[in-house]
Amino acid sequence: MFDPNLMLETKRLLMKVPSAGDFDGFCQMMADTETAHFVGGQMNRAQCWRAWCTMIGAWYMRGYAMFSVYLKDGGEWIGRIGPWNPESWPAPEVGWGLHPAHGGKGYALEASAASLDYVFDVLGWDDVIHIIDPENLPSIALAKRLGSSNRGRTQMPAPFDEAIVDAWGQTRSEWQENRKSHLGLITPAT
Repeated sequence: MFDPNLMLETKRLLMKVPSAGDFDGFCQMMADTETAHFVGGQMNRAQCWRAWCTMIGAWYMRGYAMFSVYLKDGGEWIGRIGPWNPESWPAPEVGWGLHPAHGGKGYALEASAASLDYVFDVLGWDDVIHIIDPENLPSIALAKRLGSSNRGRTQMPAPFDEAIVDAWGQTRSEWQENRKSHLGLITPAT
């Protein structure tokens, strides 16, 4: 069941259901060529609107989707991270994308670890993937830090069906072991 007030908390971050107030930050993130390259490609404001509405709509249709991620200190929107499983997706995914000003600070690791806890402990998933372009070295490094392994090539549905991507992933039992190294990052959900 969809809870518009759902919030996850980590040491430095708050993760909430996306809202209209996050839209400008999302547009800035998707306007950055390097950042957008591996998360669907650079978008203009009209394209961002459709993508943002898709994310919010997924919350209503599925009861979950990627969270908007905010810094606890100051409340700034820094990206979107969390569960993603649209129609015809290869498998349930935990994905990530951060505003370029906030990369390299460990925020993606923190929010992704909380998201893995959420999908396994709350949503009851048994397995999760991360769809990663083999040239996206920062995302591969993050997947490895989370304990995921490369399961090989997978194919996304149109309009992304020509992208060359690998499915990195792990099972619930693997995460139960891997999460031990990340427990200091996560605080109980509020």
